[in-house]
Amino acid sequence: MKVRLVSASHFSAAHRLHRDDWDEETNRRVFEKCNNPNGHGHTYGLEVAVEGKIDPETGYVMDFAKLKRTVREQVITRLDRRHLNFDVDFLSGRNPTAENIVIGIWEQLEGRVAPARLVRVTLNETEKNRVVYEGGEDGR
Repeated sequence: MKVRLVSASHFSAAHRLHRDDWDEETNRRVFEKCNNPNGHGHTYGLEVAVEGKIDPETGYVMDFAKLKRTVREQVITRLDRRHLNFDVDFLSGRNPTAENIVIGIWEQLEGRVAPARLVRVTLNETEKNRVVYEGGEDGR
């Protein structure tokens, strides 16, 4: 029997959607208000889901405290109150769309939630917009 744990957290960050290899007109047309030269911010909601078998000795799939600590150390402290275009090493070279951010978060957590297995990362950019990533070949 497998059980899924979900840990929720949030972080605030700024970003600008922009491609240096495009001219300013193309960037404004494609990314609209998200191409503001100084960036704009969000308070992102994050849900991390892991899955595994229940350990018969502890009754845990994994300790919730360990899951929360891992998410905080690997993701939240690296993203919170940062400018995603400039301050976050694992997003370097990526246009910080919600899609690219959620894949970057997955990459920071994958393999670090043992004995559980990472199964889903959900990033809420706004109350109405969210991206869900469940792994894959290369995320693209």
